[in-house]
Amino acid sequence: MVVGAGPAGLMASATAAEQGARVKLIEKMPVPGKKLSITGKGRCNLTTSVESDELIKGFPGNGRFLHSTFHTFSNIELIEFFRRRGLQIKVERGSRVFPESDKAEDVVKVLSTNARKAGVEMLFSSRAASLITEDSKLIGIKTENGDFRVDSIIIATGGMSYPGTGSTGDGYNWAEQLGHRVITPRPGLVPLVVSENWVKELQGLSLKNVKAMAYTEKGKPINEDFGELMFTHFGLSGPIILSMSHDIGDYLYKKRQPVTIKLDLKPALKEEKLDERIQRDFSKYSRKMFKNTLNDLLPQKMIPVIINLSGIEAEKVCHQVTREERFELVGLLKNFTMTVSETRPIAESIVTAGGVNVKEVNPKTMESRIVKGVYFAGEILDVHGYTGGYNLQAAFSTGYVAGTYAALE
Repeated sequence: MVVGAGPAGLMASATAAEQGARVKLIEKMPVPGKKLSITGKGRCNLTTSVESDELIKGFPGNGRFLHSTFHTFSNIELIEFFRRRGLQIKVERGSRVFPESDKAEDVVKVLSTNARKAGVEMLFSSRAASLITEDSKLIGIKTENGDFRVDSIIIATGGMSYPGTGSTGDGYNWAEQLGHRVITPRPGLVPLVVSENWVKELQGLSLKNVKAMAYTEKGKPINEDFGELMFTHFGLSGPIILSMSHDIGDYLYKKRQPVTIKLDLKPALKEEKLDERIQRDFSKYSRKMFKNTLNDLLPQKMIPVIINLSGIEAEKVCHQVTREERFELVGLLKNFTMTVSETRPIAESIVTAGGVNVKEVNPKTMESRIVKGVYFAGEILDVHGYTGGYNLQAAFSTGYVAGTYAALE
């Protein structure tokens, strides 16, 4: 029995069936892969093409738990899995792997078809209620459609992000009932809330090729990244913010203190070169007001905010801007500073941090160390990676391993 028809559950059920097991896959949603179909803005960044020794580095915290799993079913093997089943694959910037069609639905279709061909019996719109154990061994499961006796079960119910797709944390309750410790679920890859009110004026603005640096209240570096980000009505989002949000969110969760983010808006220019660039613009527009001299340097939407924060009078004639004021402007562009007070809610997070304590799960088989016959796969485990296909790879790999060993029960 497999509970949950996401990437981990679909992979686990098909793998177990291919080993000769009779497999039922139950899913409370009316269709499989509901969350998978919307990942990557509907494009589905299904894995990463990095070398095997780099793969584990994409999982901060409990990444060591996945060593054996990735050895058994790696990202290269996953790519071949899809290619053998007719899905054309492409690799984009940052080693991100997508279906050539840019359609997540194609990934779901391949996984669903594969499971059906393997002989998996799929039950949709069927909610699992609880597990049935006897003498510390799993013997069955209660569902809305009746009770089933099982030899083994794979719990692949996901986390708590995007609950509208079915990820509502059901599996955490079952794990606790079995005696497992569940590390408090919290947002993983998630946008950040900024305290400064002026951020609303930048809503919808995307910036490419910027450097973002995060610091503790005392100025200790947390992490940094380079690339693209986006301003929202509440703060910051976009690829580098999502990647940085793991460490930032972890600090916010543990320390309950705000985090400072500084953006280098012109990372290709050192301060001296940026000052020379600004001087050229000021010379070009020497008779214009300061507010009309930044169009060559900044996106239009950003100019009013920069002017306000610079302390330079907007209507000051450009040639009257002092050297000290110009230096302040350079510093502002190289250290555009915001205060992160919190992350957005877990429901808006791409993945869930926290979950079933991996110390209580056998890393070679995904079987519970507490109750025989119970296996875990996917996001329900306290393992999550950075953005870029790492989390789906973990779901597919743990699903494959769990399916392989559960079939032996």
